[in-house]
Amino acid sequence: MIADPQSHIAYAARTHMGKKRRVNEDRYIVMAYRVEENGTPALLAIVADGIGGHQAGDVAAQLTVETITQGVATFQGGDPLPCLQSAIIEAGRVVSTNAAESADLAGMGSTAAVALIVGPRLYTVTVGDSRIYLLRQGRLRQISIDHTWVQEAIDYDIISPEDAKDHPQAHVIRRHIGGKQLPEPDIRMSLEDGENNSRAISNQGMHLKRGDRLLLCTDGLTDMVTDLEIYQALKEKPVEEAAASLLDLALDHGGNDNITLVILAAPKGKHQERPRSKFGCLLAAAVSSLILILVTALALGAVWWFGFWPWSP
Repeated sequence: MIADPQSHIAYAARTHMGKKRRVNEDRYIVMAYRVEENGTPALLAIVADGIGGHQAGDVAAQLTVETITQGVATFQGGDPLPCLQSAIIEAGRVVSTNAAESADLAGMGSTAAVALIVGPRLYTVTVGDSRIYLLRQGRLRQISIDHTWVQEAIDYDIISPEDAKDHPQAHVIRRHIGGKQLPEPDIRMSLEDGENNSRAISNQGMHLKRGDRLLLCTDGLTDMVTDLEIYQALKEKPVEEAAASLLDLALDHGGNDNITLVILAAPKGKHQERPRSKFGCLLAAAVSSLILILVTALALGAVWWFGFWPWSP
């Protein structure tokens, strides 16, 4: 893909160290592109939460964001999911290699929440407990799935969703980027209750609708801010105000962790097409002129044949 200075998607982002941390181990990036094959506009958003504290979680998050961005930038058209998955796996390899080469970086890791919007189509991939939410037609839904001990316990009816938030194992992550094993990218996109994995995966590439909003965030936001507060901010405010409001709420409620969020707002109309090249414009003009000549000749021929002119037979 080719970097584009203009985005076809409105967005806003915020990151903050919080009130209890000395280092911000979160990282994010938002990049606009055009697909080289057909000129379709694309937007990439990544949020990463470093794991390890004194063990260089900030380094892991930075490496994660950089590696995924480099991998996704190679996308040339077609289905972007294989490219997204490969970028996640490569990020795991890079973080693990760097951790093995330095004692100061041993044990570091990161989560990742990635959204790629190609034209009007949405593709996502996640690892860890950084989340992606969708606000659509007055309904807020978490479309990513947490890779945590408590989420697995909920899935197996060991605990209830109400008990999960304050559970002592709430932040035990079952998947992350880094470590001895390469990460397993999750491409499930949960749009309805009760969907099986195959159905959730088939939701990839869905068309964003007018008024849709996406939120990518670390747990420093979701631990401090309720779903209702997220819904109200996304629904009622422009993206910049919504981002500022959510950050302020997380800080006002304690700011116990680093806080990072990215809000994406679906365009109100159709995405812009790639501008025509000079050659393309000349070719279009030549074709139009040829069609006009043919239509005129046929019309004159019809008039002559049916006798509307004095000299016709």
